[in-house]
Amino acid sequence: MSSYSSLLRTRGVGRIMAAQLVARFPFGMLSLAFLLHIQRVHDSYASAGLVLAALSIGQAVAGPLTSRLMGRWGMRPVITGTIAVCAVAVSIIALVEMSIPATMAVALVAGLTMPPIQPAVRTIYPKMVNSKQLTPLFSLDASAQEIIWVVGPVITTFTATQIGTVEGILLAVGFLVGGGAWFLSSPELGRVRIPRSRKRLGAVLTKPPVLLATIVGFLLVAACAAIEAGVVSAFGHGGAEAGVVLAIFAVGSLVGGLALGHLPIGSWALAQRMLIVFVGTAVAAISLDVWWLAVFLFLAGVGIAPALAVMFSIVSSSVRFSETAEAYGWVGTGQLIGAAVGSALAGFLIDSRGPGGAFIVAAGLALLGFLVPLLLRQWHPDLRGRDASPIPDTEPFATVTS
Repeated sequence: MSSYSSLLRTRGVGRIMAAQLVARFPFGMLSLAFLLHIQRVHDSYASAGLVLAALSIGQAVAGPLTSRLMGRWGMRPVITGTIAVCAVAVSIIALVEMSIPATMAVALVAGLTMPPIQPAVRTIYPKMVNSKQLTPLFSLDASAQEIIWVVGPVITTFTATQIGTVEGILLAVGFLVGGGAWFLSSPELGRVRIPRSRKRLGAVLTKPPVLLATIVGFLLVAACAAIEAGVVSAFGHGGAEAGVVLAIFAVGSLVGGLALGHLPIGSWALAQRMLIVFVGTAVAAISLDVWWLAVFLFLAGVGIAPALAVMFSIVSSSVRFSETAEAYGWVGTGQLIGAAVGSALAGFLIDSRGPGGAFIVAAGLALLGFLVPLLLRQWHPDLRGRDASPIPDTEPFATVTS
């Protein structure tokens, strides 16, 4: 904990971490909010799955593109423009009742304009702290990210079930606009310039650690999204049980991030952390009893934030600074698509097999998330005793001064 408190005392770290957290909260809210809203309006989880698929396609295309554009146009112009268009598109889905094809078209626009806040902040971090602080900073950020992916759906669930699904979506828009404005006001966005990458788009995925983090991040977040859909379906739209279970899931992730995030990162690290997620999810799938789910989803959550911290560190240590934004763009795209795909797959299984189908999907995705880093261990760098900072570029670039 002393290393984390020292980080938060470093000038600007706590502020920019909080700002990006608020701005990115909708990323953990919209998939579930859309699922609940479209299911209520059209009485079909399958229809909701189609809308989420359109959203995920937009995110898949936009993630690395908008991240790369920040090296050409700057962070502030790209983030400002995408926030504006995305907020309008998401609001239309909430306020205008449309056919499924029309809703899919608007969801595609929303996905295409998801602001690249995650790549921006992860590019800034190495310029705010020294090399010894970088891995603990990624661990702390991973714990904060789990507030997005796990607590975000809790807020969405309570709002959508107790107030309304329209309000659940509009709350996400409020976080997007308010948090985005706070993040854009951070002076670091003007002090750090991302050098323009000279390589073709997608070339960074030829680096095995980046590809590994993208694949495993997709599987991990997809499993979480399937769990969220299953919990909501199991306990209905009128009770508080779903929110309680998801809150306990979130606490598990936060505990894991703070307790395990500082451990050395060896070549087995990602597989070990994903094993925790798989075991907890698989055992949770045995029963839909509220306390059974709470206990074993807490266990599954313990592995989530540490796994994400490993992904961020292996990516950072494997790319040049000019490639960091695009690399994190691909990793973020994998996670965002995972959220949409996990919810969509769970929706189809819920329609055909009931709430238990969603947990089967989640367990299967978590198993793949364990097997991939286990079988591809040679792609995983051993960072014990190594600096996790990006490889310097030869051209000069601006840095944040303390």
